[in-house]
Amino acid sequence: MQLPVTVLNANTKRETGKKAQFANIAAAKAVADIIRTTLGPRSMLKMLLDPNGGIVLTNDGHAILREIDVSHPAAKSMIQLSRTQDEEVGDGTTSVIILAGEMLHMAEPFLEKNIHPTVIVRGFARALEDSIKIIDELAFPIDTENREQMLNVVNSCIGTKFTHRFGSLMAELALDAVRCVTVDLGGGAKEIDIKNYAKVEKIPGGTIEDCRVLKGVMFNKDVVVPGRMRRKIPNPRILLLDCPLEYKKGENQTNVELTKEEDWAALLKQEEEQIARQCEQILAFKPDVVITEKGLSDLAAHYLTKAGVSAIRRLRKTDNNRIARACGATIVNRTDEIRDSDIGTGAGLFEVVKIGDEFYTFIVDCAAPKACTVLLRGATKDILNEVERNLTDAMGVARNISLDPRLVPGGGACEMAVSRGLTDRAALVEGVEQWPYKAVGVAMEVIPRTLAQNCGANVIRTLTKLRAKHAEEPGCSWGIDGEKGEVKDMKALGVWEPYQVKAQTIKTAIESAQMLLRIDDIVSGLSKKDRSAGGPRGGAPEVEDHDNVDSERMIAE
Repeated sequence: MQLPVTVLNANTKRETGKKAQFANIAAAKAVADIIRTTLGPRSMLKMLLDPNGGIVLTNDGHAILREIDVSHPAAKSMIQLSRTQDEEVGDGTTSVIILAGEMLHMAEPFLEKNIHPTVIVRGFARALEDSIKIIDELAFPIDTENREQMLNVVNSCIGTKFTHRFGSLMAELALDAVRCVTVDLGGGAKEIDIKNYAKVEKIPGGTIEDCRVLKGVMFNKDVVVPGRMRRKIPNPRILLLDCPLEYKKGENQTNVELTKEEDWAALLKQEEEQIARQCEQILAFKPDVVITEKGLSDLAAHYLTKAGVSAIRRLRKTDNNRIARACGATIVNRTDEIRDSDIGTGAGLFEVVKIGDEFYTFIVDCAAPKACTVLLRGATKDILNEVERNLTDAMGVARNISLDPRLVPGGGACEMAVSRGLTDRAALVEGVEQWPYKAVGVAMEVIPRTLAQNCGANVIRTLTKLRAKHAEEPGCSWGIDGEKGEVKDMKALGVWEPYQVKAQTIKTAIESAQMLLRIDDIVSGLSKKDRSAGGPRGGAPEVEDHDNVDSERMIAE
């Protein structure tokens, strides 16, 4: 009799075939169940405690999953989904996880009946193609210049969030911020970079109603010499630098041996002359404000103060880029390369204001700012963090509509129409693929069903009514009113969603379900390859504690 051959290490854990697939499905369903109750306007909040003892209160799917620490690889993959959705379109993070979980749940009975995963995946792929076609038929264009329509859409998208109780304030802030940073590239193309050019500043204190979008930039800095430099300058000439205004120190440790006292004086004089020369080159262009990302010495501050120039030092690169875009300046790398065209003259006011215990610099009233700061005020840091998360979602929605101005009905109407459409078309699909194809249609009903559940409505009656409406009138816009849990016409109610968000949600959910179904082997407990030749080979992976840490790796270069 032949002895069994051991290929993998003794401590390696391996799951194969159906066992691996069912484990993945169970993990995906567990992740979906965590955030199922956070869908819709009547959603519940989750309270999460981070390792440092801080509290996160939110109903944003992405924010919840970001804080949760999971060990199962399939659950990690599901959490990655919400991050992708958030980066891609900024909304629909909860829907995508619930849908993906439901797709895998629907695939479970097929695996039990020994249908091959590849056949299920093929059926899902066909259903995805047809789903997108159905959504295309439902979509209709919107005029992005019509502010009222845009506000309605953004409001219906963030109606599920905490800030919904403050009326249309968040929608207005988001719309103003997106309009501000929109750059027309010509030929109908637009660039809307809200990540880099729409900065959110949170200052505790005041009320939510004090939130506003500044026509310019604001950052947490004061002038270098507070008593003697001007803190308010109308129509300033702004110079932005990326070089230090102090004597250049040696890259490494530099030693100078001096034999005479005069040599020391000569060295100091050289330093002073260099700084004086730099300041002369700057002052030749008559700026009112000089902002540098690097250091600024006391001597340079003295020369600038004497000339009546206000200076700010050690500013973040991202803030400097925003100022450059807001006031039309160019960031200069060397003082001897400054040209008159590099000076920014687009700002209407430079002002340093004290808010609470901190000083904030405002460069506002810009003529054509292509960068802005959204100033958020609120009672506590927790509220401000939640308001910021809601505002980011709202800006994502406004950006999506500006780039692709098409809408589909919300409140589960779109999913129900897709479900109905797939059920009708299933008869045309031949062979075993027809079952997974139909299953996608059934899985789509999870969104209206969850909306009804979260309202406390009678789920079976409400869904039966909704199915009947869509059977009578295919492609209609009837869905679930998230506030009352009743079946309503979404067109009359004014609940819309951007086409891009809806299409991306369905694509991501189905594609991730396909990916997880194709996994038939999970191997864990692989030891890291040891770098040093003399280290232990194979066996249990070496755990680094503070005693066996390589001292050279501990200390940063």
